[in-house]
This record gives sequence, C-alpha cells and structure tokens, in this order.
Amino acid sequence: MSRIKDLQKQVHKILKCMEDNQKHAGAIAHLHGVSLAAVMIAKKRGENPELAAMAGLLHDLYAYKSGSYDDHAHKGADYARRVLDDLGIVNQEETDIICSAVRHHDSKDRIDSPMDEVLKDADVIHHSLGDPTKEVKEHEKARFEKLCEEFGFSI
Repeated sequence: MSRIKDLQKQVHKILKCMEDNQKHAGAIAHLHGVSLAAVMIAKKRGENPELAAMAGLLHDLYAYKSGSYDDHAHKGADYARRVLDDLGIVNQEETDIICSAVRHHDSKDRIDSPMDEVLKDADVIHHSLGDPTKEVKEHEKARFEKLCEEFGFSI
C-alpha cells in the first residue's frame, strides 16, 4: 500500500470519533480536497507532491478530532507528528516538512517555506472553490487573487 493510502486509512480511523455525520462528511471532504489541491500546487511549483498530499490530509485533523479550532495549527502540528511517528511511514526530515506546513497553514498573511506555502494555498483553494457560491474569506482574498493569476482562473 502507498504511504498516502496508509495515512488516509489512519485519518479515517481517527475521524470515526465524530458523531455528527454531516460534520464527519465535511471533515473528510475538506481534508481530501486540500490534499488534492496541495498535490496540484506542489507539482506546478516543483515541490514534493506526496508530502503535500500528506500535509493536506493532516492540516485540520486535530481540530476535527478535538472539536476545537483554538490554536489548531500549532496543536495540529504536534498531533500530526504523533500520527506520523506512530505510522512510521516518513523519515524525520519528511515529518519536519509536513509538520511545519501544518503549523503555519493558518498564517495566510505571511510567507514561509515553499511547502508551507503549498498547504496555505491549497487550503485557500478549497475554502474558495469548494463552494463557489460563498464569498472568499476576507483574510484569504489577496492569496486567492494571486492563486487565480498563477493558475489562470478568472475571478
């Protein structure tokens, strides 16, 4: 089995604790949607698409598991590290890259490492295009506009 499939299986196992079926379905859709967007962005920018997919799958896992978005990026990075260490599917350097992306994914107003930026942009893509009838979040507008330019989307 691929490393991504192994991680997907673990993510689904962790999310089984969610009692609300609609929230569970939304969590799965968001994590998989961000993961897919991260792969596309990583491929375009010459970053590692496999690590991008893993970061996308893990970026909000802590928030969904705990039910809290309070400092979810930082707490989520620590949780992602535990998940990855328990699975043993990535080395230390890969774990550090993934966890850095998770840790910084909520800091949309600043520029971090290339993989951090891949995850931030994937999150914005899913927030903004996952339901095209919703307005783009105010704090994500500038990043979304740059992404539209990069990918040739009309705004």
